[in-house]
Amino acid sequence: MREDDTRPETAQSDTRRGESAFVSAVTETGSGDERVTPPSQARGRRRDRVPLAIVLPACALLLVATMTAGVAIGSVPLSAAQVWQVVVSGLAGHPQNTVAGTIVWQIRLPRVLLAAVVGAALTTAGSVVQVLVRNALADPFLLGVSSGASVGATAVLLLGAFASLGAWAISVGSVLGALGAMAAVFLVARGGFSLAPTQLILCGVVMSALFESVTSFLIFRGNPQATQAVLFWLLGSFGLASWNQLPIPAVVLAIAMVYLLAHGRTLNALAMGSEPAAALGVDVHRLRRNLFLATSLMAGVAVAVSGVIGFVGLVVPHIVRLIVGSDHRRVLPTGVLFGASFMVLGDLLARTIVAPQEMPIGVITAFIGAPTLIILIRRHPYLYGATQ
Repeated sequence: MREDDTRPETAQSDTRRGESAFVSAVTETGSGDERVTPPSQARGRRRDRVPLAIVLPACALLLVATMTAGVAIGSVPLSAAQVWQVVVSGLAGHPQNTVAGTIVWQIRLPRVLLAAVVGAALTTAGSVVQVLVRNALADPFLLGVSSGASVGATAVLLLGAFASLGAWAISVGSVLGALGAMAAVFLVARGGFSLAPTQLILCGVVMSALFESVTSFLIFRGNPQATQAVLFWLLGSFGLASWNQLPIPAVVLAIAMVYLLAHGRTLNALAMGSEPAAALGVDVHRLRRNLFLATSLMAGVAVAVSGVIGFVGLVVPHIVRLIVGSDHRRVLPTGVLFGASFMVLGDLLARTIVAPQEMPIGVITAFIGAPTLIILIRRHPYLYGATQ
């Protein structure tokens, strides 16, 4: 039995309230800002947060609306009633053999679902990475995962690696590249048995530059006719989405979410720093290794099926924290729904804004994410390192 379990119930409640207040005071965005806010102001901000019982249903409705629009809008417009009729029939085991049924069930629905899963995975990974390295400007790709995946995908597209796997070749190459990058960064950054945030950031940046140079070399030496396909993949796209691509990222996301939600309080403790977290009984070294593995896997499988899509894991977690606060037991479930909606909306714009052509979704997320981040920095400068 833990020591805090032997305390009176009132004392435990007071301790937990104190921990929560300290977390909100020190890490309003999980950024590692060491400036402590007075408890009265922290309590006032927590009262201003929207209750989770309102946020989650609202985000769920937003996701349903964006997914319905994503399936209905296209070169062949459909009504929401047609979309849901096809979906209900398909779920009941009676797919419709009509034009609308083929468009919805075979083309648009798997694309929208894949976009939602990737958006949720990147947002979750971004929220955790910002705590892992205690940096408000961190995202899942800071650790070199996307650069490693790019090397694997480029090798498939230009050199024909894993050609025997057919449609799975790019995904397999990307996952292997991401896992290789994850292992390289972990081995280089590990000091003894520890995994320090600063070392992790520096090694991730250095290894990213190395993998990007390898990708550039492969593009330079590869088949010029395949270069356009490589560049389009590097900017992100769901154009090749299919039902076969959906299970792996969905399962990885589900497993990661179960683990992260079960360790929500330890994430809050880690956001305060390694020493306060250790004082609260957290095995910091083991937790960091597990978080590094979880975020790398989520980012790796996301990149494998969609390409490199930036700004989602960087911007969306900040928006979510402004709505529900910094408690990761609230941030994580809200971020899954909001990140999925953000990605589905971005993919819809990518398909329609220059129709009949398709724009890489990375361009859309950058157009939306960069101004949003600038606005957040300008309106809340104290959250991003500004001093009086």
